[in-house]
Amino acid sequence: MAEIHPTAIVDPKADIADDVHIGPYCIVGPDVVLGAGVRLRSHVVVEGRTRIGAGTEIYPFASIGLPPQDLKYKGEPSELVIGSGNRIREYVTMNPGTEGGGMLTKVGDNCLFMASAHVAHDCRVGDGVIMANNATLAGHVVVGDHVIIGGLSAVHQFVRIGHQAMIGGMSGVENDVIPFGSVMGERANLCGLNIIGLKRRGFEKNQIHALRAAYKALFAAEAGTLGERVEAIAKTYEDVPAVGELVSFIREGGARGVTQPKPADNDA
Repeated sequence: MAEIHPTAIVDPKADIADDVHIGPYCIVGPDVVLGAGVRLRSHVVVEGRTRIGAGTEIYPFASIGLPPQDLKYKGEPSELVIGSGNRIREYVTMNPGTEGGGMLTKVGDNCLFMASAHVAHDCRVGDGVIMANNATLAGHVVVGDHVIIGGLSAVHQFVRIGHQAMIGGMSGVENDVIPFGSVMGERANLCGLNIIGLKRRGFEKNQIHALRAAYKALFAAEAGTLGERVEAIAKTYEDVPAVGELVSFIREGGARGVTQPKPADNDA
């Protein structure tokens, strides 16, 4: 049987697994689904059409699934889906989707959201993502797997952040960040590759060397357009999966341009 503190307010219509723990003064709404082993420590509010996966732990004063901060939202039955094994710390806010963004905000597995992080409406957050204290995602942001977003950073709406990118603390990210890229700055600039992250994820030396060479060909070369340079590295490194991912990301494009390095920051 679920362990529910007597001060918690849990709607009887909520779908709660048998081994869920709901601590003091939590509020759980009628359309909420809590998977096996979910733990709400205390003073957590989970409302709306929110589904939380197994083993996720949520800390005091988090606000999960309440209506999005979007003036166009008219109460449509959108959803927030949070995966398994996440740690959601104090004062974190996560909002469901809107009609204009596919009706869904989705968070992957095994992520860490530190205190006061914010995931806005219609975001898609991958697996193993870390958002440090006060990091914020505006609406419609797509974050790849194993991305790290430093404290006090803000990501503009509709930005895409590729797998294993690193966002330095106190950065304003206005444009897409390539996979494996490292950006930082008040108006973030690309400052190389996330080499430490690549090593930690077990990338082999030949893949890292190929990525470094591809990066320099993309952003240090002066000849041709970015699109032409992308096609050139696609042919040169067609047998390197990591470079292929980088090429695919740029080819797909998005609502925002690709973050570029400063002229003096061309070396990876």
